[in-house]
Amino acid sequence: MKQDRSPGEDVKRRDFLASLLMATGTVLADPRLLMGQRAPASGGAAASTLIEDLVAANRILAREGIVDGFGHVSARHDRDPNRYLLSRSLAPALVTSDDLIEYDLNSNPVNVKARAPYSERFIHGEIYKARPDVRSVVHCHTSSLIPFGTSAVALRPVYHLAAFIGDGVPVFDIRDTVGITDMLVSDSNRGRALAKALGPRPVALMRGHGAVVVGASLPIAVGRSIYLDINARLQAAAAALGGPIKYLDPQEARKVIEAGENGGYQRPWELWKQQASAR
Repeated sequence: MKQDRSPGEDVKRRDFLASLLMATGTVLADPRLLMGQRAPASGGAAASTLIEDLVAANRILAREGIVDGFGHVSARHDRDPNRYLLSRSLAPALVTSDDLIEYDLNSNPVNVKARAPYSERFIHGEIYKARPDVRSVVHCHTSSLIPFGTSAVALRPVYHLAAFIGDGVPVFDIRDTVGITDMLVSDSNRGRALAKALGPRPVALMRGHGAVVVGASLPIAVGRSIYLDINARLQAAAAALGGPIKYLDPQEARKVIEAGENGGYQRPWELWKQQASAR
């Protein structure tokens, strides 16, 4: 015989089922549907060139060693600035156009379609919300960057292709802002704290975790991610030689930016795309 449940018990049951589906990584349905909520409206069909470039960006970052099985890259929707595109939870080297999910800026999926989302999608949504100028976000765990987020040595530009960090690189310590966690930026509160630490800059290191890199386009965000890694390795090599290091002067760095920051990385972008598609 069916037992009557209080409204509070029904809410707890729906919340439990929703969290269980998300925790297992096998999203059989959008959990909001279990709670009577609708998915946000789509921003419309994104341009095919944006889809192509976002897939390429995933492959490029994997090929260049910026991401491995973990890490992700997103793009702001070209038709609606309040939406962004990000792959389902998948190794970046394996991403195809069928894996892309559209989100609103609260990181609610528009078209999840039984695909498990990245738990750290809130990195992307909260940065897009705080930074209207940003059109692409990369989150990586590149090993060359980790020491600079955990030591007293600041990451600084040692060559011109890293001039974009000439004004300094902030370090986001999740323990200082949120407390003891599993280190993952897996909700909007943590995402907002990271976006605040990033501020107006193009890069923020994440203590014991990795980095976030942003840009006004996919080629810029990807290019910055690649040259940030190279700069970190060069800085470590220069430090190992001993003696003082002559970093780029802040005025030199600004002149590089004013000149167009390496042409928006268009020249290497075309090379990287061809190399990534030829594998």
